[in-house]
Amino acid sequence: MEAEGGGRAAAGCLYLVDTLAGDPDVLQVDAETYYEKLLKKSSSTRDVFLIPGEEEVKLEDSSVCFVPLYRNNPTCKLLLLTDPKDKETVLAVYLNQCWWPVEEVVKTADPSRDGLISVQTFGERIVLFVLNYIIFGMLEGSSANDAFFLPHSATECAKILWRNGEAVGFYSVKMKGSLCDGTTSQCYLLPVLDTIFVRRKYRRGGLGMKMLHDFCQSFMAEDALGISCPISAAMYQVCQKFLQSYPEEQKRLWEVEAPGDWSQRVNIWLKIQMESSPSGKAEVGSRMEYAQTSKPRQTDTNQMNKGVEYIPGVGKVAGDSTDKKDDTSAAGTRNAQGSEQEDLEQGAGNTQQCKGFRKRAGPGGSVGDKATKQFRIIP
Repeated sequence: MEAEGGGRAAAGCLYLVDTLAGDPDVLQVDAETYYEKLLKKSSSTRDVFLIPGEEEVKLEDSSVCFVPLYRNNPTCKLLLLTDPKDKETVLAVYLNQCWWPVEEVVKTADPSRDGLISVQTFGERIVLFVLNYIIFGMLEGSSANDAFFLPHSATECAKILWRNGEAVGFYSVKMKGSLCDGTTSQCYLLPVLDTIFVRRKYRRGGLGMKMLHDFCQSFMAEDALGISCPISAAMYQVCQKFLQSYPEEQKRLWEVEAPGDWSQRVNIWLKIQMESSPSGKAEVGSRMEYAQTSKPRQTDTNQMNKGVEYIPGVGKVAGDSTDKKDDTSAAGTRNAQGSEQEDLEQGAGNTQQCKGFRKRAGPGGSVGDKATKQFRIIP
């Protein structure tokens, strides 16, 4: 029996985000019931999943797994189908009693979904998860550091960028007053752009700058705005281009360590200007080294989404929009595919910053913590 690669066919002419309704807990129970039935089927009666133009994939225990939808809620999970030949490649998501190919999950038939729209519904949370965890973290992210990114939290403040019926990017924000992590009582002292991502095929279109501008416009009453530290070289290029176009924002944008007090901030425009001169580089470098080594981070060590044009990365992916700094596609400032300059030209690359990232593993595999801090850009 075939499970056609098209949940869309089962839902008429609408896509998952257009039709998903009801209690998320009920949807999870449906997935768990389906999984139990799958385990009981004999090998001779296995269903198959078919994506047009691709080989059939048997729906069996070894090819499916549950993964947490939210970083801070391990009980809320999604059932994923992975490629038997490559466990890091996710083929489909099980929801509403059918399998949805990854590319269909991020599409919409609703013409009102256009531009940057705040994530509010459960369906939009699913889209954010797929963009961040699957597309950026597994399919389009850089394998240079063998990293993947955690999901965002259930209450993450984020916007998805829709264009021509498809989700092409997103960015997430740590709100002023929100907790830095679940282990301290410290709160962010200013709004911080945590993760940002633009899909590879939509880069070079200025979408990264568009999201950075939207972030600034969303907090006009604030005297200072942050971008999670560290920021990659490519992300700095995006910031430079943005600040040259909008000089009124030069005094407001800061590279920050959580929670973002004045000893944990460096003005981005000032740093760009100082690094343009030989004498300035040493001063800025020593200042940033002091800020990063003299004080322990207050944000989650396992946060991983930071990218610009997610840019793969001004923030943090497949993960949480917490600290993904090596990700230019999903939240922060990370470099993933191609040169940094190429990402900048794309204008919508991924510039995620990952304060902490883990070694990549299959959706259901174990991971080992890695202490490196890097930035990536995923055009």
